[in-house]
Amino acid sequence: MLLFFQAIGDIAWLPILLIWFGFGLTTMTFVIVYTVLFPVVLNTVLGVESVPRDLSRAALSLGASRARVLWEVTLPGALPNIITGLRNGLGYGWRALIAVEMIVGTSGIGFMMFDARRAGSTVEILLGMIILGLLWYIVDAWILAPLERATGQRWGLVTS
Repeated sequence: MLLFFQAIGDIAWLPILLIWFGFGLTTMTFVIVYTVLFPVVLNTVLGVESVPRDLSRAALSLGASRARVLWEVTLPGALPNIITGLRNGLGYGWRALIAVEMIVGTSGIGFMMFDARRAGSTVEILLGMIILGLLWYIVDAWILAPLERATGQRWGLVTS
């Protein structure tokens, strides 16, 4: 069922969302959350499935409760995948934000770029593209990549 909804592109929801919620923040928020959700959920499932079952069994046999196994074995083991899913999902969400701003928004860089199209201002459009690229590079390089690297190092998936 999850794969069915993942196959429906985020922008495909816009016509019905515009009928339900109009041109506003609710529509934009739905599209962005919908876009970010799938990479995070699918990577979380992958991460949980990649934790060796022997670790959970060993913790249970040593007297750990199921909640403690979840908190101290499963979550740490799945965390690198969760962070990777979050990084990918936020990248997709960034692109969805720009697309939704172009179609639904009344402000933002995407709106500015789409509005510049009417005036035929290629300079403004290219400036918007450069700003978008730089902003995402900063967020990814300064926040998301170090978080992903630190998580992988903490759990022994990569070495420093």
